Amino acid sequence: MERPPDAVPVDDVVRELRAAGSVFAEEEAALLLDEARDDRDLRRMLDRRVAGVPLEHVLGWAEFHGQRIRVTDGVFVPRRRTALLVETALGLAPRRALDLCCGSGAVGRALEVALPGCEVWAADLSPAAVACARTNLSRPDRVVAGDLYAALPEALRGTFDVVVANAPYVPTAELDFLPQDARLHEPASALDGGSDGLDLQRRVASGAREWLRPGGSLLVETSVRQAEASRQAMEAAGLRAGILRSEELDATVAVGVYPLSP
Repeated sequence: MERPPDAVPVDDVVRELRAAGSVFAEEEAALLLDEARDDRDLRRMLDRRVAGVPLEHVLGWAEFHGQRIRVTDGVFVPRRRTALLVETALGLAPRRALDLCCGSGAVGRALEVALPGCEVWAADLSPAAVACARTNLSRPDRVVAGDLYAALPEALRGTFDVVVANAPYVPTAELDFLPQDARLHEPASALDGGSDGLDLQRRVASGAREWLRPGGSLLVETSVRQAEASRQAMEAAGLRAGILRSEELDATVAVGVYPLSP
């Protein structure tokens, strides 16, 4: 947008961001300047960013899989690497899918845009995440609040072609080593995976067979270091499991299939 002659100089915005440690100061400045309604709004946004608030929370949105996803304060910011979850799910062409531990609903939104015929449900324990996801998905009534599968209507049991889960997988002892913007401004419940990082993953895997149809798949984001343990958790839950890796995205996904026969 064209800026008035008395507007805050662009160079000043870049300078403040760079002084605060931003390595992409020019790009961030351009986004803030484009999003701000006026100089007062720009000042408010810039102060938040300089204080370490994630850029996506400052802007109110994140770019994910070609979509602008609304992201509110207290909600996990979708990462680029999670696109591997989406691409893997799209390759299975589900007719009914569940975005578990949905956060902003970014994965579910990407699925329903790419697969218009797919019935997408989403669930999260966090009220803030559920409220945010309801603004991103086309059917807010299919975004439900509760503890993993317990949030879902009973009629959906055994009907999902795909369950995708970006459950938290950072070991508790490693939370203090996360970047400041994540550590201080994203909910611990979306990051803390317990002593080895896999507490939620095990629970997701253990309940998957009850909610998947035979032949359906569970897809869980994990790390290279934890991938084998993630695979073993799926095998222990009665799924045939393997690992997918994308070096380009620096992403790892554990895939578990509910066997059609024993």
